[in-house]
Amino acid sequence: MPYETLLYEKRGGIAYITINRPEKLNALNRQVMDELSACLEGIRHDAEVRVAILTGAGEKAFAAGADLSELAVQTPLQGKETSRRGQRLLDAIENLGKPVIAAVNGYALGGGCELAMACTLRLAADNARFGQPEVKLGIIPGYAGTQRLPRLVGKGRALELILTGEPISAQEAYRIGLVNQVVARQELIPACETMARKIMANAPLAVRFAMEAVNHGCEMTAAEGQFLEATLFGLCCTTEDMKEGTRAFLEKRPARFSGK
Repeated sequence: MPYETLLYEKRGGIAYITINRPEKLNALNRQVMDELSACLEGIRHDAEVRVAILTGAGEKAFAAGADLSELAVQTPLQGKETSRRGQRLLDAIENLGKPVIAAVNGYALGGGCELAMACTLRLAADNARFGQPEVKLGIIPGYAGTQRLPRLVGKGRALELILTGEPISAQEAYRIGLVNQVVARQELIPACETMARKIMANAPLAVRFAMEAVNHGCEMTAAEGQFLEATLFGLCCTTEDMKEGTRAFLEKRPARFSGK
């Protein structure tokens, strides 16, 4: 379907999603959120897509937070619904069943930082900046930033970022574990594509189940997480890909996975 705030293309099993509001630093207004939701639902059901790469248009921003022109006029009830709508979208990214790589090409602030955190992996250009500046506006992170950030970097660092509202560099984000790699800006999309191809070389169902084990296991006790892992491991053992993968290893040849 055509989008007004997104650019979308598909090549070689990779879906490329670009938030296309560079004049607004790719701020996340209602239309962007709705179109992202529709786009992700299409990717979920598209068997040709194995990995998605999400980035922002222009040279300045991945996504510089929520659109303040919308936020400033909201009532408390509208504010809560805005938060819940954003949380649902980001949950959909996290639980898409296919890896989503955030290519953070500039500012990732507020809702933009939360959007990146919902992705499976985060690669950042060396000029990228991350932050949760909501307290400077009299609000708090509303798209699950208070939940995902401490799970990624620890409670102390998360509280420092949230309570001061100060941004950090890509290099600092890498140091504290918020991003997986930092690369030169011109190498950002190629680096994401390299990562995507490494993932795509593996069994699709195993990738999906591994993501499920990590995402849901983090919310469980250790014993519950281990039970989930064992259950998903058992499901892997029923797949054609497991038989092909083990056979290929024993025969010393590349595996040819079918996703079955």
